[in-house]
Amino acid sequence: MDHQEKHPEPPRRETPPRAPRRPRGKLIALAAVLIVAGVVLVRWHPWNKALQGTAGASAASSAGGASARRGGPGAMANMPQPVSVAAAAHGDMPIVITALGTVTPLADVTVRTQLSGTLQSVNFQEGQMVKRGDVLAQIDPRPYQISLANAQGQLARDEALLATARLDLKRYQTLLAQDSIASQQVDTQASLVKQYEGTVKSDQANIDTFNLDLTYARITAPVAGRVGLRQVDPGNYVTPGDTNGIVVLTQLQPISVIFTTSEDNLPAILKQLRAGTTMPVTAYDRSNTTLLENGHLQTIDNQIDTTTGTVKLRASFQNPDEMLFPNQFVNARLLVDTIHDAVIVPTSAVLNGSQGQYVYVVKPDNTVTVRIVKVGPVNGERTSIASGLDAGERVVTDGSDRLREGSKITIPAGHPHGASGARGARGASGASAPHGASGAHHGHRQAASQPASQPAAQSGAQ
Repeated sequence: MDHQEKHPEPPRRETPPRAPRRPRGKLIALAAVLIVAGVVLVRWHPWNKALQGTAGASAASSAGGASARRGGPGAMANMPQPVSVAAAAHGDMPIVITALGTVTPLADVTVRTQLSGTLQSVNFQEGQMVKRGDVLAQIDPRPYQISLANAQGQLARDEALLATARLDLKRYQTLLAQDSIASQQVDTQASLVKQYEGTVKSDQANIDTFNLDLTYARITAPVAGRVGLRQVDPGNYVTPGDTNGIVVLTQLQPISVIFTTSEDNLPAILKQLRAGTTMPVTAYDRSNTTLLENGHLQTIDNQIDTTTGTVKLRASFQNPDEMLFPNQFVNARLLVDTIHDAVIVPTSAVLNGSQGQYVYVVKPDNTVTVRIVKVGPVNGERTSIASGLDAGERVVTDGSDRLREGSKITIPAGHPHGASGARGARGASGASAPHGASGAHHGHRQAASQPASQPAAQSGAQ
């Protein structure tokens, strides 16, 4: 039996079984059934009404929102807007110039010694109020007392020589009358008398000098005021060249405030000064809220500062309570004049626009109209209207940022017609802003300060 060699056969790749094919006709039939079912669902009456209602509501909401955003006739735009109003009224409007000033004492003295010596004692307490002539310090007077005694002795000696010379002159004149001596001897004696008289005068001047030195050894207050901190202690050797001196003495009563104003205000101020009018000045603290002292305008500087176009003014204050302190910053308010029977509205009613300043005037049918006005002097709470508005007309003070020409308004029950305007004309605050007022409105309100050519008005000035 022949054994034949068997070669292994290569492995065969198995083909994966194919998915059974669906008949094409069945797929087409299924798609047709789905399409027919969808059409039936869409045309079903209850379902169609629900879709139409939802779509209509969405469309109406979108249209209303778009209309409101465009400022069209939306529901909110057609509603009356709640605002606060005030009535314009007649009143007095003071014309006040407000400026930042510095409290400046009328006398600020650095007390120094006028001679050299040892400081024996200091006779004041730091911060003490002193009167003029009070002794502040004492310098050792003994060297000057010795010099004074020496000068007095020299004077006595020279006076004795003068007396002797005068007696000799009298004898020589008698002998000359008897023709017993020459006239030259008499003339020489007369000249000697003159010399002694000059010496006596010089000695007297030395005595006066040393007496003055003894007076200077007692350092007294040159003005009434408050002493500051002591600059030197007793026992030190002081000289007139000491820079700091012994103490600084500042006068507090009366005291002044120096402030500046624009040169445009100068004619009105000079007119009042030439007429002899006393112009009141009030000093407020740095926050411009607390009244410190009342005074009057004392004088005006003699030149205008060309770099700033301003002129300095000095106001005087008695300062009995010492509310004004040297070098303190204060707000000075100078009452220049008063406008009587002016039309006054709250400042919040005046707005700024491209055509100038305007107000919203409330018409009898509770709609508003824009009115261009010319503004006069202004106070922080009150504004005078020079033209464009009559007393009794109502203006919008709050809520004007939501208004336009012809807008309907409603006035809350808490703000009756004309009540806030009457108080505003008397200097009281206007009606409070409603909670819905937008912050943009405040950007259009007129600022309380005016240019220098038109001084601001302050009702609180005295």
